[in-house]
Amino acid sequence: MLSSKQRAFLRGLANSLEDVFQIGKAGITSSIEKEIDACLESRELIKIKILDNCPLDAREAGEELASAIGADVVQVIGNKFVLYRESKEKPHIQLPK
Repeated sequence: MLSSKQRAFLRGLANSLEDVFQIGKAGITSSIEKEIDACLESRELIKIKILDNCPLDAREAGEELASAIGADVVQVIGNKFVLYRESKEKPHIQLPK
């Protein structure tokens, strides 16, 4: 669980990020979960866009995906959300205490 200070720090880092994934009409599938899981292991912080034809809104998709892969939802803005999970092998983002 992230503190508000850590969440604010991660939001600042996420401002300059581009969308890494787009979730469309198929919604969240197991293959998307695996790809996002692998991406989080290497990057730790990613931004995901929800397309208009997706059956879920950004908040629902973010919460569902975060609980499925053990990540934290940093923020949800419009049709985008940001996920964070510390890398098990090579952590490179140092969160404030």
